[in-house]
Order: sequence, then C-alpha cells, then structure tokens
Amino acid sequence: MKPFLFLLLTLIPIHAKIVEYDLTVAEEPWAPAGLKPIRALTVNGGIPGPTLRFRVGDTARITVHNRLKREETSVHWHGLLVPNAQDGVPYLTTPPIKAGTSRVFEFPLKHPGTYWYHSHTGLQEQLGVYGSIVVEPRGGESIRAAAEHVLVLSDWTRENPNNIMRTLMSGSDWYAIRKGNAQSISGAMKAGALGDFFQRERSRMAPMDVSDIAYDAFLVNGQKQVELGGKPGQKIRLRVINAAASSYFYLSSSAGAMNVVAADGPPVSPVKMERILMGMAETYDIIVTVPKSGKWEFRATSQDGSGHASAFFGSGEIHPAQDPPKPNLYSMDHMLSGALDAMDGHGEMDMDRPAAPYAKIRSPIPTTFQKNTPRRTLELRLTGDMERYVWSINGKTAREDGVIKVSRGEVLRLEFVNDTMMHHPMHLHGHFFRVIDGDDDAHAPLKHTIDVPPMGRRTIEFLADEHGDWLFHCHLLYHMHAGMSRVFSYDDQGEDHVPDLGEMAEDPLYFMTNGNIQSHMSMGMLSLMNARNDFVASWDVGIHHDTAMGGHDHDFDYEVDFAWKRYIDPNLRTLLGYRITNDMDAEDRFIGGIEYRLPYIIWAGVTLDSEGDARITAMKDFQLTPRLSLMINAEYDTGSQLQWGAGLNYTLTKNFSLITEYDSDHGFGGGFGFRF
Repeated sequence: MKPFLFLLLTLIPIHAKIVEYDLTVAEEPWAPAGLKPIRALTVNGGIPGPTLRFRVGDTARITVHNRLKREETSVHWHGLLVPNAQDGVPYLTTPPIKAGTSRVFEFPLKHPGTYWYHSHTGLQEQLGVYGSIVVEPRGGESIRAAAEHVLVLSDWTRENPNNIMRTLMSGSDWYAIRKGNAQSISGAMKAGALGDFFQRERSRMAPMDVSDIAYDAFLVNGQKQVELGGKPGQKIRLRVINAAASSYFYLSSSAGAMNVVAADGPPVSPVKMERILMGMAETYDIIVTVPKSGKWEFRATSQDGSGHASAFFGSGEIHPAQDPPKPNLYSMDHMLSGALDAMDGHGEMDMDRPAAPYAKIRSPIPTTFQKNTPRRTLELRLTGDMERYVWSINGKTAREDGVIKVSRGEVLRLEFVNDTMMHHPMHLHGHFFRVIDGDDDAHAPLKHTIDVPPMGRRTIEFLADEHGDWLFHCHLLYHMHAGMSRVFSYDDQGEDHVPDLGEMAEDPLYFMTNGNIQSHMSMGMLSLMNARNDFVASWDVGIHHDTAMGGHDHDFDYEVDFAWKRYIDPNLRTLLGYRITNDMDAEDRFIGGIEYRLPYIIWAGVTLDSEGDARITAMKDFQLTPRLSLMINAEYDTGSQLQWGAGLNYTLTKNFSLITEYDSDHGFGGGFGFRF
C-alpha cells in the first residue's frame, strides 16, 4: 500500500451503511439578511445548501433534483475521491442534469475530512449552488473538541454573473472604483509612489489589484455574521470552507492564534497561526478555545480589504478581530511578497498579509512515493490578460489546447509559474497531490487545491492512479470560465479517445458598446467579442452647426470602420476591415494593419488601405484620479494629414460618464460617455 494512502483510507466495514440525501436545485428570490432579494439558485431552499454528513465506510446515495425551468445543472463533490463517472463535471465525466429531471449519485466514502459540493455548470456556483460535506473518521477525530461548526464562506453580488463576465471582458475599471482600489496619479502621489506608478506603466502592466469584482457582501453560512455560542474553556472545531466564486480570505481570531489541524480534508500536524490566507475551494479545520469571558470573533476578511464575514463564539462583551492592512497596490515589492514567499519556502515576509501557509503545514506521516515509480515533470505557466480577461495555461485556453495525457502508474510533477499579477487557486479533480514547499519534503502535506501567487512559483506532484478524464482548473470561477483549465486524460482509454470538454470547448460571443455623444462630435464602437476575436463597427462623426442668418442647419461628416481584430497577445492585435466615409477627398476602401501597446501603455496603430494611404495613430489615458482621466490622441493620415484631440472623462456610474473634449477637426464640446 502506498504510504500516503494510510493517511487517507480507513478500513471499510463489510456491511457499509447507505446514507441518503436529496438535493433540490431551484430558482427563487433570495438574499442575506438586510439586502433586497434577487434571482438566486438555492439548494433545498437555502444558500448554502445543507451539510452532508457521513462516516468513513458509508456509501453516499445523493439524488439531485433539477427544478430549474430551462437550465441544466450539475454537482461536483469537491475533494472527494469518487469514481470517475460520479465526479459531476457535465459532459466530461457525468451527463448534465437536464431541467425537470433528477440524477442519483452513489459512491463510497473512503477518507475523512471537510469537503464541499458545487455546480460545475456555467456560473451557477456564484448564484448559490454550493454546500458542505463532512466525513468523520471511524472512531471519531483524533483531536477532540467539545463542539464543531461548519463555516461556509462565500461572496455575494446582486449583479447577474453573466453581466459580470461581460464587464470583465470589456476591460472596465468600475469594480476597482467601487471598491476604492482604482489606481491613479493623484493616489500614487499621496502614497509617495509616483515612481512605482510610472514604472508599472513603462512595463506595460495593467493597474494592480488582488481581486476582480466588487461584491455586495461576504457571507458565512449565508449571512454576514453568525453566532456559535460556546462556554469558557471549550475547544471548538471550525470546519472552514472557502466556497467564494472569486474571493480569497484572510482568517483571524480575536481569541489569539488558531490551531490548524487539517487542510483540504487530510489531517496535518497541529500548528498555530495568527492569520491564514485561504484561497477559493480550500478547506481548513481550525481549533479555537473559548476564553474565560466575552464574545470573541472569528473573522474572514476579503483579500482586497473590501469587507468581511464574522462568526462569534462565547458570550458577553464583544472582542472584535482586526482586519489586516489593505494591500499597497502601488508597491510592486509589496504585491509580489507572496511570490517571494513561494520561492523561498518561508512564507513569513509579511506577517500582516501572509502568503498561503503551505511551508508551515506538515503531514503527520510520510507522503513520499516509492522510489522506483516512473516520474515526469511538466512546467505549466499560468498566463492571461486582465484587461481583455483571457486566462490560459502556457498561453492557450482550454478551447485551444485542453488535454494533457497521463499514464497510469506514473508520478507527475507539476511546476507552476505564474506569469500574471493575479492569484490562481489551482484545483485537481480525483487526486490528492503533495505540496513541495518547506524543508521537510518527506512530510509534504496532501491537498487538492493550491494557491499560486502573482509572479510566483509552486511545485506539486501526484500519483496517477485513476482512470478516465479528470478536470484541472483555476478555481476562480471567472478565470476558469475564460479558459484557465485542462483535462488530465489517462492514455489507457485508447489513442483515439478525445475527452468531451463540454462548455470548456465553447467560445461564446459577448456584445458590448462604448462611446460618447457630445455637442460637436460622437465617437464609439460596437463589438462582438470572444477570447481571440473582435468583430467591430466603429464610428467618428463630426457635427458642424450653421447658424448664419438665424439658421439651424447641421452638417455631418463621418467615417465608419467595419473590422475584424485578432488578439495575438496582450500587446498586439491585427486588423482587417472596410472603411466608409463621406469625406469629399476620400473614398471607401479596404484597410489592414496592427495595433501595438507601447511602454507607458500607449496604444499605437498602423494601417494601410487599398487606396495607398497609410495612417498612424497613438492614444494614451492618464488616470488623474480614480474617476477622472485625461485622454490624448493623435492621428496622421497621408491622405487627410494630422488630427489630434484631448479631453477629460469623469466616471459617474458603471455605464455613464461626463466628457469634454477638443478635437482639431471638430472643435470643442462636451456631453456624456456610455458603456454597455
């Protein structure tokens, strides 16, 4: 028996007990207390769904009923080692559950720990399809507690997740503005980091942040705060699950250091920690002791500092926990401290905002593999473009390169290199992996999800001891949806086997528009956009007023481009299209060219047309304050000569802004901008 299996597997009795549950997924109005209900997806009428409790050796028989009117649904049993057909990834391993139908899942419970379940269909996880799983060891926990509580952390938004995805793909800064995390020249000056600000721009990096979305609330068990009770001196086991769609949390307790006894299910040697960074889909079992008097707070603070959820234990005077300091978004060194922690294996560079605690947690028994096991190493670079919101592995989305072949019986070592400025919680279905971090490699902890910090590295390895196709993906829901996933496909299924990637193989088009209407001109663009392509119609219309002799005539000149733009990488796009105009000195024509992002985030373009003319353009926005930007653009055309413009744009809401602009062809005016 392989050594690590002793950690996971407990002898199963001859007569296994069948434990049955029914889960009903339905659409209904729902909101945490204090907020107005909106369309949500509930499990058995609530968010989160019920806790499913088992004991090692039981057989789970779970019937999932889809009561949605038109949508498919699915349920994945996150972290549990189940037969491939029961894993719950629609099309890849398990048929989706069609609207109005039910599906029975049945599998043995082989190993103890804290786990959870969630939908793997579309963005349903954000809408509420998730819940907790507890598998108790036979004979009870080795570290006893007087009480235990499951704490399911999540993020809540009133916005439709599909609209969120569309907003992210449009490159909008609205979520950063709403959270108070938008970077600007004035903000850099106040922070004494103007040099860092322009150094970042010189490096062609987008403004730094630690999260993508502005949420309306952060929840624990569906509420902003919960009461756990407990008597002085009692030890309480907290089974903490990060079921958020796209939020990391810092965990802390006002009662002092937390005693971590399990991570992602398997036990770890107990270790005390003051603060823990917890990625999406991770679980930690924590023991806290109720102090002699007072009510004490266990707090989960969002990594971006925009809010928190609380659980209180004890009774009496409240002793609040402290939030960590907000991230210094202007300091590259501060933002990359987690990467340095990941590379040096110490994890202590920033005690207030620590990196993931993998260097501190150790398995209580050795987890090494047999020395004669075949071994292979793969480097997986985590890549993407925050502005366009394309996320990939080795520069390709799952639709472009979705399958990694694996041979049964080999040890596969994965070396992650994060080339982005975002954290990525990477999750492997159907397997536990060893986290190679810290000095004691023999006792490397076993996990199913690992945080890879910005510009950082992590190394894991796992034994390929399964069959079939197993999903591997970033558990930030919107990153996965945008392409950051792969399938580990066992090669014993035959050379002709092709995994069914389901919705991972889709590349949906999103419609969006942005532009302005001013007293003297209008410019803008309509676009259909997917991961690599933009199909656009852009316009530039000048409005000239003739008020001579009391008249009110208006004269319009226009130029409209219909084009296909191909995204090559964050700095380069190609363009091919057709231009129509009513300029008396020009004709309709075909155009082709490139757009290139220069240092300091200056977008430059060069086009040639079928009439032999060339056009060179340059555009730059200076973010003066989080809401106010200075726009400068210049254009030189061999047919129409030089045109330039400058203006100010003030963001009012997600969709509208005020704008005033001078244009060398159209003069001075003002109006409003729009983004949909």
